[in-house]
Amino acid sequence: MSITLTLADWLTLLGHFLTLSLLSIGGVISTVPDMHRVLVDDHHWLLAPQFNASIALGQAAPGPNVLFVALLGWNVGLNAAGGPPTGLLSWASAALGMLLALVGILLPSTTLTFVASRWAHQNRELRAVRAFKQGMAPIVVGLMLATSWVLTTNLGTSRQNWPLWLLAAVSALLVWRTRLHLLWLLGAGGLLGWFGLV
Repeated sequence: MSITLTLADWLTLLGHFLTLSLLSIGGVISTVPDMHRVLVDDHHWLLAPQFNASIALGQAAPGPNVLFVALLGWNVGLNAAGGPPTGLLSWASAALGMLLALVGILLPSTTLTFVASRWAHQNRELRAVRAFKQGMAPIVVGLMLATSWVLTTNLGTSRQNWPLWLLAAVSALLVWRTRLHLLWLLGAGGLLGWFGLV
C-alpha cells in the first residue's frame, strides 16, 4: 500500500495518539476501536489486515502490550514510503511513524499517571477518590468489549467463521468463571489455529 503524508498528516497522527493516550483507561488496548476508525476508516493510512496483524504481533511479542502502537505507527510510515523497506527513506519514514505513535500514546498518560497517582495516594481515604475508582470499572469493561467487537468483526461475521466466535465465547466464559491462567487459553487458541480449526 502506498500513501502520501504531508506534515499536517504526521501531526494529525501524533495528535490522535496524544488524545487517545488520555482515554486509555484500562490500558491502550481499550482505544483500539478509535485507532481503527482513524487509521483505517477515516484516513485510509492502513488496511484492515495490516491493522489486525499489527495488534496480533504486538500482543504476541513479549513485553508491554503497548508494542502494537509502535507497529501501527511503523506500518503507517512504511505505507507513506511506498511499501516494504527498500532504502533509507522507507526505514526513516517507518521509524518516524513509530516514534510519533509511541510518543503520542505514552507521554500524556505517563505524565498524568505520575501526577495523579501521587495525589491519589496522598488522598486515598477521601470518598471521592474511592468513588472514582469504583466508577471507572464499568467504563473499562465497556471499552474492552468494544475492542473485542472491532477485532472480531474484521474477521467477518459470516456463518463460516462460527469457530472463531465460539472460541471467543468459550474463552470469555473460562476467564470469567474459572481461575485458569490466560497462557493456557492462548496456547489452546494457538494450537487450534495451527491445525486450521479456527
